[in-house]
Amino acid sequence: RYEKREDFAVVMQPFFRNSLLPLDSNGKPDLSFFAADCFHFSVRGYAEMAMALWNNMLEPVGEKQTYNNFTHDRSKLKCPGSEKPFLSTLRNSGFRNSNLSLEETEPSVPYWAVIVAVVAGVLAGSL
Repeated sequence: RYEKREDFAVVMQPFFRNSLLPLDSNGKPDLSFFAADCFHFSVRGYAEMAMALWNNMLEPVGEKQTYNNFTHDRSKLKCPGSEKPFLSTLRNSGFRNSNLSLEETEPSVPYWAVIVAVVAGVLAGSL
C-alpha cells in the first residue's frame, strides 16, 4: 500500500520472531527480565527489547536480526553512520528497482484454524 510513497514507509521489525527465554547461570528462566506477574517485561526486559527494536530499524530489509539474545550489553547497540544515516526501509535497502514482490500472499495458517484452536483451548481450559 505504501510501496510507491516517497515520504512514508512501513517496515516489519522481526527482532522478537525467534527469541528464546533468557536463562540464568543455572539454566533456569532469568526472572530479572520479567515483572512480578512473570508475563510482562521488567525495566531490564524492556531495555533489551528497545535495543533490539532500535538495531532492527537500522538493519537493511532482508538482513534484519530475528532474535534477541538478552545479553544486556549496551555495546551491541548500533548507531547510524555516514553511509547509512537513516532508518532502513525497503527503498533505501536496495529493493527500489528490484523484482521483490510485496503482493499479499496466503497466510501460512488459515484464519479458521486459529479460531478452532482458540475455541478448543477455551473448552480444554474450562474442563
